[in-house]
Amino acid sequence: MNTRTAGILMHITSLPSPFPIGDLGPGAYRFADFLAQSGFGLWQVLPLNPTNPISHHSPYSSDSAFAVNPLLISPEILAEDGLLTQDELPPRTEDQPLDQVNYDLARQQKGACLERAFQRFQDQGHSWPYERFCRDNAFWLEDFALFRTLKRLHHDQGWFTWPAEHKDRHPEALERIRHELTMDIEREKVVQYFFFSQWHRLKAYCNDRGIQIFGDIPIYVSYDSSDVWANREQFKLDAQGTPVTVAGVPPDYFSQTGQLWGNPVYNWDYLQETGYRWWIARLKHTLALLDVIRIDHFRGFVGFWEVPNDETTAINGQWTSAPVYQFFRTLLRQFPSLPIIAEDLGEITPDVREAIAHFGFPGMKILTFAFDSDDPNHSFLPHNYPRNCVVYTGTHDNNTVLGWVESEAAPEERDRLFAYLGRQIEPRDLPWVLIRLGMQSVANLMIVPMQDLLCLPESTRMNTPATREGNWLWRLNPEQLSPELAAEARTMNRIYGRL
Repeated sequence: MNTRTAGILMHITSLPSPFPIGDLGPGAYRFADFLAQSGFGLWQVLPLNPTNPISHHSPYSSDSAFAVNPLLISPEILAEDGLLTQDELPPRTEDQPLDQVNYDLARQQKGACLERAFQRFQDQGHSWPYERFCRDNAFWLEDFALFRTLKRLHHDQGWFTWPAEHKDRHPEALERIRHELTMDIEREKVVQYFFFSQWHRLKAYCNDRGIQIFGDIPIYVSYDSSDVWANREQFKLDAQGTPVTVAGVPPDYFSQTGQLWGNPVYNWDYLQETGYRWWIARLKHTLALLDVIRIDHFRGFVGFWEVPNDETTAINGQWTSAPVYQFFRTLLRQFPSLPIIAEDLGEITPDVREAIAHFGFPGMKILTFAFDSDDPNHSFLPHNYPRNCVVYTGTHDNNTVLGWVESEAAPEERDRLFAYLGRQIEPRDLPWVLIRLGMQSVANLMIVPMQDLLCLPESTRMNTPATREGNWLWRLNPEQLSPELAAEARTMNRIYGRL
Protein backbone atom coordinates (compact mmCIF):
# COMPACT_ATOMS: atom_id res chain seq x y z
CA MET A 1 0.00 0.00 0.00
CA ASN A 2 3.07 2.22 -0.08
CA THR A 3 3.08 2.13 -3.87
CA ARG A 4 1.61 5.12 -5.68
CA THR A 5 -1.39 3.80 -7.60
CA ALA A 6 -5.06 4.40 -8.42
CA GLY A 7 -8.17 2.30 -8.77
CA ILE A 8 -11.86 2.15 -9.57
CA LEU A 9 -14.72 1.52 -7.15
CA MET A 10 -17.42 -0.64 -8.74
CA HIS A 11 -19.26 -3.51 -7.13
CA ILE A 12 -19.79 -6.86 -8.85
CA THR A 13 -23.56 -6.28 -9.08
CA SER A 14 -22.87 -3.26 -11.33
CA LEU A 15 -21.03 -5.24 -14.00
CA PRO A 16 -22.61 -5.78 -17.42
CA SER A 17 -24.04 -9.25 -18.06
CA PRO A 18 -26.94 -10.81 -19.99
CA PHE A 19 -28.70 -11.39 -16.67
CA PRO A 20 -30.58 -9.12 -14.22
CA ILE A 21 -27.45 -8.64 -12.08
CA GLY A 22 -23.73 -8.32 -12.63
CA ASP A 23 -21.74 -11.44 -11.82
CA LEU A 24 -18.35 -13.18 -12.08
CA GLY A 25 -18.79 -14.02 -15.76
CA PRO A 26 -17.27 -12.59 -18.96
CA GLY A 27 -18.31 -9.03 -18.05
CA ALA A 28 -16.01 -9.16 -15.00
CA TYR A 29 -13.06 -10.19 -17.15
CA ARG A 30 -13.76 -7.45 -19.67
CA PHE A 31 -13.83 -4.94 -16.83
CA ALA A 32 -10.50 -6.26 -15.54
CA ASP A 33 -9.08 -5.80 -19.05
CA PHE A 34 -10.38 -2.21 -19.06
CA LEU A 35 -8.67 -1.52 -15.72
CA ALA A 36 -5.39 -2.93 -17.02
CA GLN A 37 -5.63 -0.92 -20.25
CA SER A 38 -6.38 2.21 -18.21
CA GLY A 39 -3.38 1.75 -15.94
CA PHE A 40 -5.41 1.23 -12.76
CA GLY A 41 -3.90 -1.05 -10.13
CA LEU A 42 -6.89 -1.46 -7.78
CA TRP A 43 -10.44 -2.69 -8.18
CA GLN A 44 -12.53 -1.86 -5.12
CA VAL A 45 -15.70 -3.87 -4.51
CA LEU A 46 -18.28 -3.82 -1.73
CA PRO A 47 -18.80 -6.77 0.67
CA LEU A 48 -19.30 -10.06 -1.16
CA ASN A 49 -21.54 -11.58 1.53
CA PRO A 50 -25.10 -12.81 0.87
CA THR A 51 -27.80 -10.15 0.69
CA ASN A 52 -31.54 -10.39 1.35
CA PRO A 53 -34.78 -8.61 0.38
CA ILE A 54 -35.52 -7.63 4.01
CA SER A 55 -32.43 -5.40 3.97
CA HIS A 56 -33.13 -4.31 0.38
CA HIS A 57 -30.02 -6.22 -0.71
CA SER A 58 -27.56 -4.02 1.14
CA PRO A 59 -24.18 -5.79 1.02
CA TYR A 60 -23.57 -4.41 4.52
CA SER A 61 -26.41 -6.47 6.00
CA SER A 62 -25.87 -10.21 5.69
CA ASP A 63 -26.61 -13.48 7.42
CA SER A 64 -22.93 -14.43 7.35
CA ALA A 65 -19.58 -12.71 7.73
CA PHE A 66 -17.91 -15.58 5.86
CA ALA A 67 -20.32 -16.81 3.19
CA VAL A 68 -20.63 -15.19 -0.24
CA ASN A 69 -23.53 -14.11 -2.42
CA PRO A 70 -24.92 -16.82 -4.76
CA LEU A 71 -26.50 -14.12 -6.95
CA LEU A 72 -22.99 -13.21 -8.12
CA ILE A 73 -22.28 -16.69 -9.52
CA SER A 74 -22.02 -16.69 -13.31
CA PRO A 75 -24.29 -19.14 -15.18
CA GLU A 76 -21.99 -18.75 -18.19
CA ILE A 77 -18.99 -20.01 -16.20
CA LEU A 78 -21.10 -22.87 -14.84
CA ALA A 79 -21.84 -23.78 -18.46
CA GLU A 80 -18.13 -23.62 -19.33
CA ASP A 81 -17.50 -26.01 -16.42
CA GLY A 82 -20.07 -28.47 -17.80
CA LEU A 83 -22.62 -27.88 -15.05
CA LEU A 84 -25.21 -26.22 -17.32
CA THR A 85 -26.02 -26.52 -21.00
CA GLN A 86 -26.37 -23.45 -23.20
CA ASP A 87 -30.11 -24.13 -23.41
CA GLU A 88 -30.35 -23.93 -19.61
CA LEU A 89 -28.95 -20.40 -19.40
CA PRO A 90 -31.58 -17.83 -18.42
CA PRO A 91 -33.01 -15.92 -21.38
CA ARG A 92 -32.45 -12.20 -21.64
CA THR A 93 -35.60 -10.38 -20.54
CA GLU A 94 -36.27 -7.75 -23.18
CA ASP A 95 -38.14 -5.37 -20.87
CA GLN A 96 -35.45 -5.55 -18.16
CA PRO A 97 -33.51 -2.24 -18.00
CA LEU A 98 -29.82 -2.95 -18.54
CA ASP A 99 -28.79 -0.03 -16.32
CA GLN A 100 -30.42 -1.42 -13.15
CA VAL A 101 -30.24 -4.62 -11.11
CA ASN A 102 -33.47 -6.61 -10.74
CA TYR A 103 -32.87 -8.63 -7.58
CA ASP A 104 -36.18 -10.50 -7.63
CA LEU A 105 -35.67 -11.71 -11.19
CA ALA A 106 -32.03 -12.51 -10.44
CA ARG A 107 -33.05 -14.66 -7.47
CA GLN A 108 -35.58 -16.49 -9.64
CA GLN A 109 -33.22 -17.09 -12.56
CA LYS A 110 -30.05 -17.80 -10.62
CA GLY A 111 -31.92 -20.06 -8.20
CA ALA A 112 -33.10 -22.28 -11.06
CA CYS A 113 -29.59 -22.36 -12.59
CA LEU A 114 -27.92 -23.20 -9.31
CA GLU A 115 -30.36 -26.03 -8.63
CA ARG A 116 -29.60 -27.61 -12.02
CA ALA A 117 -25.87 -27.11 -11.56
CA PHE A 118 -26.01 -28.64 -8.08
CA GLN A 119 -27.82 -31.74 -9.35
CA ARG A 120 -25.29 -32.18 -12.15
CA PHE A 121 -22.41 -31.64 -9.72
CA GLN A 122 -23.85 -34.38 -7.49
CA ASP A 123 -24.24 -36.73 -10.44
CA GLN A 124 -20.59 -36.23 -11.40
CA GLY A 125 -19.36 -37.10 -7.93
CA HIS A 126 -17.42 -34.88 -5.56
CA SER A 127 -14.05 -33.68 -6.77
CA TRP A 128 -10.98 -33.31 -4.56
CA PRO A 129 -11.06 -29.47 -4.90
CA TYR A 130 -14.57 -29.50 -3.43
CA GLU A 131 -13.57 -31.84 -0.62
CA ARG A 132 -10.59 -29.60 0.16
CA PHE A 133 -12.84 -26.52 0.09
CA CYS A 134 -15.19 -28.12 2.65
CA ARG A 135 -12.31 -29.13 4.86
CA ASP A 136 -10.56 -25.74 4.74
CA ASN A 137 -13.79 -23.83 5.42
CA ALA A 138 -15.46 -26.20 7.87
CA PHE A 139 -15.08 -23.70 10.73
CA TRP A 140 -17.83 -21.51 9.24
CA LEU A 141 -19.32 -23.55 6.38
CA GLU A 142 -20.92 -26.26 8.54
CA ASP A 143 -22.76 -23.74 10.72
CA PHE A 144 -23.77 -21.58 7.76
CA ALA A 145 -25.19 -24.48 5.74
CA LEU A 146 -27.10 -25.75 8.78
CA PHE A 147 -28.34 -22.22 9.58
CA ARG A 148 -29.62 -21.69 6.03
CA THR A 149 -31.35 -25.08 6.04
CA LEU A 150 -33.06 -24.33 9.36
CA LYS A 151 -34.12 -20.90 8.08
CA ARG A 152 -35.99 -22.58 5.22
CA LEU A 153 -37.47 -25.15 7.57
CA HIS A 154 -38.80 -22.34 9.79
CA HIS A 155 -40.20 -20.28 6.89
CA ASP A 156 -37.33 -17.78 6.89
CA GLN A 157 -38.01 -16.63 10.45
CA GLY A 158 -35.15 -15.29 12.58
CA TRP A 159 -33.18 -17.90 14.54
CA PHE A 160 -34.27 -16.25 17.83
CA THR A 161 -37.88 -17.31 17.08
CA TRP A 162 -37.09 -20.97 16.38
CA PRO A 163 -38.05 -23.80 18.74
CA ALA A 164 -35.62 -24.01 21.64
CA GLU A 165 -33.94 -27.18 20.36
CA HIS A 166 -32.86 -25.37 17.20
CA LYS A 167 -32.49 -21.87 18.60
CA ASP A 168 -30.25 -23.09 21.43
CA ARG A 169 -28.40 -25.64 19.25
CA HIS A 170 -29.29 -28.82 21.14
CA PRO A 171 -26.78 -31.39 19.78
CA GLU A 172 -29.32 -34.19 19.30
CA ALA A 173 -31.75 -31.94 17.43
CA LEU A 174 -29.04 -30.58 15.12
CA GLU A 175 -27.74 -34.07 14.41
CA ARG A 176 -31.27 -35.13 13.48
CA ILE A 177 -31.52 -32.22 11.00
CA ARG A 178 -28.13 -33.14 9.50
CA HIS A 179 -29.45 -36.64 8.94
CA GLU A 180 -32.93 -35.75 7.68
CA LEU A 181 -31.95 -32.76 5.48
CA THR A 182 -28.55 -33.90 4.28
CA MET A 183 -29.14 -32.85 0.69
CA ASP A 184 -30.35 -29.36 1.65
CA ILE A 185 -27.22 -28.81 3.72
CA GLU A 186 -25.04 -30.17 0.94
CA ARG A 187 -26.64 -27.80 -1.57
CA GLU A 188 -25.63 -24.80 0.52
CA LYS A 189 -22.02 -25.97 0.62
CA VAL A 190 -21.84 -26.68 -3.10
CA VAL A 191 -23.29 -23.29 -4.03
CA GLN A 192 -20.66 -21.61 -1.85
CA TYR A 193 -18.02 -23.69 -3.62
CA PHE A 194 -19.28 -22.50 -7.01
CA PHE A 195 -18.72 -18.89 -5.98
CA PHE A 196 -15.30 -19.41 -4.42
CA SER A 197 -14.14 -21.37 -7.46
CA GLN A 198 -15.24 -18.60 -9.85
CA TRP A 199 -13.93 -15.83 -7.60
CA HIS A 200 -10.43 -17.24 -7.27
CA ARG A 201 -10.17 -17.57 -11.05
CA LEU A 202 -11.20 -13.95 -11.51
CA LYS A 203 -8.85 -12.75 -8.76
CA ALA A 204 -5.93 -14.62 -10.32
CA TYR A 205 -6.78 -13.06 -13.70
CA CYS A 206 -6.71 -9.59 -12.10
CA ASN A 207 -3.52 -10.22 -10.13
CA ASP A 208 -1.75 -11.49 -13.25
CA ARG A 209 -2.52 -8.10 -14.86
CA GLY A 210 -1.23 -6.07 -11.93
CA ILE A 211 -4.66 -5.40 -10.42
CA GLN A 212 -5.27 -5.91 -6.71
CA ILE A 213 -8.76 -6.54 -5.36
CA PHE A 214 -9.71 -4.10 -2.62
CA GLY A 215 -12.81 -4.84 -0.57
CA ASP A 216 -14.79 -4.01 2.55
CA ILE A 217 -15.18 -5.84 5.83
CA PRO A 218 -18.06 -4.45 7.95
CA ILE A 219 -17.13 -4.27 11.62
CA TYR A 220 -20.49 -5.65 12.84
CA VAL A 221 -22.58 -8.65 11.85
CA SER A 222 -26.36 -8.95 11.62
CA TYR A 223 -28.30 -10.28 14.59
CA ASP A 224 -30.13 -12.79 12.39
CA SER A 225 -26.93 -14.41 11.14
CA SER A 226 -25.20 -17.73 11.39
CA ASP A 227 -22.33 -15.91 13.15
CA VAL A 228 -24.48 -14.84 16.10
CA TRP A 229 -26.52 -18.07 16.20
CA ALA A 230 -23.38 -20.20 16.34
CA ASN A 231 -21.29 -17.91 18.55
CA ARG A 232 -23.70 -16.30 21.01
CA GLU A 233 -21.08 -15.99 23.75
CA GLN A 234 -19.00 -13.48 21.77
CA PHE A 235 -21.85 -10.94 21.61
CA LYS A 236 -23.62 -9.07 24.39
CA LEU A 237 -26.75 -11.23 24.55
CA ASP A 238 -28.84 -12.31 27.53
CA ALA A 239 -29.64 -15.92 28.47
CA GLN A 240 -32.48 -16.02 25.91
CA GLY A 241 -30.22 -14.83 23.10
CA THR A 242 -31.64 -11.29 22.98
CA PRO A 243 -29.16 -8.41 22.58
CA VAL A 244 -28.55 -6.50 25.80
CA THR A 245 -27.23 -3.54 23.82
CA VAL A 246 -27.01 -2.81 20.11
CA ALA A 247 -24.70 -0.74 17.92
CA GLY A 248 -25.23 2.72 16.54
CA VAL A 249 -23.80 6.23 16.53
CA PRO A 250 -24.80 9.13 18.80
CA PRO A 251 -26.70 12.26 17.79
CA ASP A 252 -24.63 14.62 15.66
CA TYR A 253 -24.92 17.45 13.16
CA PHE A 254 -26.66 15.15 10.68
CA SER A 255 -29.16 13.48 13.03
CA GLN A 256 -30.69 14.71 16.27
CA THR A 257 -31.48 11.14 17.35
CA GLY A 258 -28.32 9.46 16.08
CA GLN A 259 -28.39 6.19 14.16
CA LEU A 260 -29.67 2.96 15.70
CA TRP A 261 -28.15 0.16 13.61
CA GLY A 262 -29.44 -2.72 15.73
CA ASN A 263 -26.39 -5.00 15.31
CA PRO A 264 -25.39 -6.83 18.49
CA VAL A 265 -22.15 -5.45 19.91
CA TYR A 266 -19.16 -7.64 20.67
CA ASN A 267 -18.40 -9.08 24.07
CA TRP A 268 -14.78 -7.92 23.99
CA ASP A 269 -13.97 -9.64 27.29
CA TYR A 270 -14.86 -13.00 25.76
CA LEU A 271 -13.04 -12.23 22.51
CA GLN A 272 -9.98 -11.29 24.54
CA GLU A 273 -10.14 -14.53 26.58
CA THR A 274 -10.21 -16.58 23.37
CA GLY A 275 -7.25 -14.77 21.83
CA TYR A 276 -9.55 -13.09 19.27
CA ARG A 277 -9.86 -16.47 17.55
CA TRP A 278 -13.03 -15.57 15.63
CA TRP A 279 -11.57 -12.33 14.30
CA ILE A 280 -8.33 -14.03 13.29
CA ALA A 281 -10.37 -16.59 11.36
CA ARG A 282 -12.41 -13.83 9.75
CA LEU A 283 -9.31 -11.90 8.65
CA LYS A 284 -7.59 -15.03 7.33
CA HIS A 285 -10.70 -15.92 5.36
CA THR A 286 -11.09 -12.39 3.98
CA LEU A 287 -7.42 -12.16 2.98
CA ALA A 288 -7.91 -15.27 0.84
CA LEU A 289 -10.55 -13.30 -1.10
CA LEU A 290 -9.04 -9.80 -1.15
CA ASP A 291 -5.62 -8.19 -1.48
CA VAL A 292 -6.51 -5.02 0.46
CA ILE A 293 -9.19 -4.61 3.15
CA ARG A 294 -11.07 -1.48 4.18
CA ILE A 295 -12.50 -1.89 7.69
CA ASP A 296 -15.84 -0.13 7.83
CA HIS A 297 -16.48 1.95 10.99
CA PHE A 298 -12.92 1.54 12.25
CA ARG A 299 -13.61 3.75 15.26
CA GLY A 300 -15.65 0.91 16.77
CA PHE A 301 -12.38 -0.88 17.58
CA VAL A 302 -11.35 2.03 19.80
CA GLY A 303 -14.69 2.93 21.36
CA PHE A 304 -18.20 1.98 20.31
CA TRP A 305 -21.61 3.52 20.92
CA GLU A 306 -23.91 0.93 22.51
CA VAL A 307 -27.60 1.51 23.13
CA PRO A 308 -29.95 -0.51 25.37
CA ASN A 309 -31.93 -2.86 23.15
CA ASP A 310 -35.32 -1.47 24.24
CA GLU A 311 -34.53 2.06 23.00
CA THR A 312 -36.12 3.34 19.80
CA THR A 313 -33.40 5.92 19.04
CA ALA A 314 -29.65 6.10 19.62
CA ILE A 315 -29.89 9.05 22.03
CA ASN A 316 -29.57 7.11 25.30
CA GLY A 317 -26.42 5.19 24.48
CA GLN A 318 -22.94 5.33 25.89
CA TRP A 319 -19.35 5.08 24.67
CA THR A 320 -17.62 1.86 25.67
CA SER A 321 -13.90 1.26 25.17
CA ALA A 322 -12.56 -1.62 23.11
CA PRO A 323 -9.03 -3.09 23.45
CA VAL A 324 -7.78 -1.65 20.16
CA TYR A 325 -4.04 -1.90 20.85
CA GLN A 326 -4.06 -5.46 22.15
CA PHE A 327 -6.48 -6.52 19.41
CA PHE A 328 -4.42 -5.23 16.49
CA ARG A 329 -1.12 -6.31 18.00
CA THR A 330 -2.59 -9.83 18.16
CA LEU A 331 -3.69 -9.60 14.54
CA LEU A 332 -0.31 -8.26 13.42
CA ARG A 333 1.44 -11.22 15.05
CA GLN A 334 -0.72 -13.47 12.88
CA PHE A 335 -0.52 -11.26 9.77
CA PRO A 336 2.70 -9.19 9.88
CA SER A 337 1.82 -7.25 6.71
CA LEU A 338 -1.85 -6.58 7.32
CA PRO A 339 -3.14 -4.58 4.31
CA ILE A 340 -5.80 -2.58 6.18
CA ILE A 341 -7.32 0.78 5.31
CA ALA A 342 -9.22 2.46 8.14
CA GLU A 343 -12.60 4.01 7.35
CA ASP A 344 -12.22 7.09 9.52
CA LEU A 345 -15.05 9.30 8.26
CA GLY A 346 -17.51 11.18 10.45
CA GLU A 347 -16.90 12.39 13.99
CA ILE A 348 -13.47 10.96 14.75
CA THR A 349 -11.97 11.63 18.18
CA PRO A 350 -8.24 12.03 18.95
CA ASP A 351 -7.95 8.55 20.47
CA VAL A 352 -9.11 7.02 17.18
CA ARG A 353 -6.61 9.07 15.17
CA GLU A 354 -3.86 8.07 17.61
CA ALA A 355 -4.65 4.37 17.14
CA ILE A 356 -4.70 4.68 13.34
CA ALA A 357 -1.38 6.55 13.39
CA HIS A 358 0.14 4.05 15.86
CA PHE A 359 -0.46 1.13 13.52
CA GLY A 360 0.25 3.10 10.35
CA PHE A 361 -3.07 2.31 8.71
CA PRO A 362 -4.02 4.66 5.86
CA GLY A 363 -7.13 6.76 6.47
CA MET A 364 -9.59 8.18 3.93
CA LYS A 365 -9.99 11.62 2.34
CA ILE A 366 -13.14 12.60 0.42
CA LEU A 367 -12.78 15.44 -2.08
CA THR A 368 -16.45 16.43 -2.10
CA PHE A 369 -16.23 16.93 1.69
CA ALA A 370 -13.26 19.31 1.42
CA PHE A 371 -15.16 22.53 0.80
CA ASP A 372 -17.80 22.54 3.54
CA SER A 373 -15.85 25.16 5.50
CA ASP A 374 -13.48 28.02 4.79
CA ASP A 375 -10.63 26.40 6.72
CA PRO A 376 -7.33 26.16 4.80
CA ASN A 377 -6.27 23.43 7.27
CA HIS A 378 -9.27 21.21 6.38
CA SER A 379 -7.90 17.66 6.41
CA PHE A 380 -9.68 16.77 3.17
CA LEU A 381 -8.05 19.55 1.13
CA PRO A 382 -5.34 17.99 -1.06
CA HIS A 383 -2.51 20.25 0.14
CA ASN A 384 -2.99 18.81 3.65
CA TYR A 385 -2.81 15.12 2.72
CA PRO A 386 -0.16 12.78 4.12
CA ARG A 387 1.24 10.22 1.70
CA ASN A 388 -0.24 7.38 3.74
CA CYS A 389 -3.91 7.87 2.87
CA VAL A 390 -6.54 7.01 0.26
CA VAL A 391 -8.24 9.87 -1.57
CA TYR A 392 -11.70 9.39 -3.09
CA THR A 393 -13.84 11.71 -5.17
CA GLY A 394 -16.65 10.01 -3.22
CA THR A 395 -17.60 6.62 -1.80
CA HIS A 396 -20.53 4.29 -2.45
CA ASP A 397 -22.48 6.28 0.18
CA ASN A 398 -21.95 9.63 -1.53
CA ASN A 399 -23.60 11.33 -4.46
CA THR A 400 -21.71 11.32 -7.73
CA VAL A 401 -19.54 14.40 -8.23
CA LEU A 402 -21.96 15.68 -10.89
CA GLY A 403 -24.94 15.02 -8.60
CA TRP A 404 -23.14 16.71 -5.70
CA VAL A 405 -22.37 19.92 -7.56
CA GLU A 406 -25.81 20.10 -9.20
CA SER A 407 -28.05 19.32 -6.22
CA GLU A 408 -26.15 19.09 -2.92
CA ALA A 409 -23.30 21.58 -2.80
CA ALA A 410 -24.28 24.92 -1.26
CA PRO A 411 -23.34 28.04 -3.27
CA GLU A 412 -20.54 28.82 -0.82
CA GLU A 413 -19.11 25.29 -1.26
CA ARG A 414 -19.00 25.76 -5.01
CA ASP A 415 -17.38 29.17 -4.54
CA ARG A 416 -14.70 27.66 -2.29
CA LEU A 417 -14.09 24.87 -4.79
CA PHE A 418 -13.70 27.30 -7.68
CA ALA A 419 -11.43 29.51 -5.60
CA TYR A 420 -9.30 26.48 -4.75
CA LEU A 421 -9.08 25.55 -8.43
CA GLY A 422 -8.52 29.14 -9.49
CA ARG A 423 -11.32 29.14 -12.07
CA GLN A 424 -14.99 28.42 -12.68
CA ILE A 425 -15.83 24.90 -13.90
CA GLU A 426 -18.89 23.68 -15.77
CA PRO A 427 -20.66 20.94 -13.77
CA ARG A 428 -20.23 18.36 -16.55
CA ASP A 429 -16.44 18.90 -16.44
CA LEU A 430 -16.11 18.80 -12.67
CA PRO A 431 -15.82 15.01 -12.15
CA TRP A 432 -12.58 14.78 -14.13
CA VAL A 433 -11.26 18.00 -12.57
CA LEU A 434 -11.68 16.45 -9.10
CA ILE A 435 -10.21 13.16 -10.32
CA ARG A 436 -7.17 15.09 -11.57
CA LEU A 437 -6.97 16.91 -8.22
CA GLY A 438 -6.82 13.61 -6.35
CA MET A 439 -4.46 12.02 -8.87
CA GLN A 440 -1.89 14.81 -8.54
CA SER A 441 -2.00 14.79 -4.71
CA VAL A 442 0.70 13.08 -2.64
CA ALA A 443 -1.79 10.42 -1.43
CA ASN A 444 -0.41 6.98 -2.21
CA LEU A 445 -3.81 5.63 -3.24
CA MET A 446 -6.56 7.24 -5.31
CA ILE A 447 -9.98 5.60 -5.79
CA VAL A 448 -12.57 6.81 -8.30
CA PRO A 449 -16.16 5.50 -8.35
CA MET A 450 -16.89 4.32 -11.88
CA GLN A 451 -19.81 6.76 -12.07
CA ASP A 452 -17.39 9.67 -11.64
CA LEU A 453 -15.00 8.35 -14.28
CA LEU A 454 -18.04 8.36 -16.61
CA CYS A 455 -19.27 11.79 -15.34
CA LEU A 456 -22.69 10.33 -14.48
CA PRO A 457 -25.53 12.15 -12.67
CA GLU A 458 -27.18 11.67 -9.27
CA SER A 459 -29.58 9.02 -10.62
CA THR A 460 -26.64 6.59 -10.80
CA ARG A 461 -25.45 6.89 -7.19
CA MET A 462 -25.06 3.54 -5.46
CA ASN A 463 -26.51 4.26 -2.03
CA THR A 464 -28.20 7.04 -0.10
CA PRO A 465 -27.67 6.39 3.64
CA ALA A 466 -30.77 6.35 5.87
CA THR A 467 -32.97 5.40 2.89
CA ARG A 468 -34.21 1.93 2.10
CA GLU A 469 -35.50 2.11 -1.46
CA GLY A 470 -33.64 2.64 -4.71
CA ASN A 471 -30.15 1.61 -3.53
CA TRP A 472 -27.57 -0.89 -4.85
CA LEU A 473 -29.17 -0.82 -8.31
CA TRP A 474 -26.83 0.94 -10.74
CA ARG A 475 -25.26 -1.05 -13.58
CA LEU A 476 -22.63 -0.25 -16.16
CA ASN A 477 -23.42 -0.29 -19.88
CA PRO A 478 -20.68 -2.31 -21.64
CA GLU A 479 -20.44 0.34 -24.36
CA GLN A 480 -19.23 2.80 -21.71
CA LEU A 481 -15.93 0.88 -21.44
CA SER A 482 -14.55 2.55 -24.55
CA PRO A 483 -10.93 2.44 -25.76
CA GLU A 484 -10.98 6.25 -25.71
CA LEU A 485 -11.87 6.33 -22.01
CA ALA A 486 -9.17 3.76 -21.23
CA ALA A 487 -6.57 5.79 -23.13
CA GLU A 488 -7.56 9.02 -21.37
CA ALA A 489 -7.40 7.37 -17.94
CA ARG A 490 -4.06 5.73 -18.74
CA THR A 491 -2.59 9.10 -19.73
CA MET A 492 -3.67 10.59 -16.40
CA ASN A 493 -2.26 7.63 -14.46
CA ARG A 494 1.05 8.02 -16.30
CA ILE A 495 1.28 11.82 -15.86
CA TYR A 496 0.75 11.60 -12.10
CA GLY A 497 2.98 8.58 -11.51
CA ARG A 498 0.22 6.07 -10.79
CA LEU A 499 0.61 3.82 -13.83
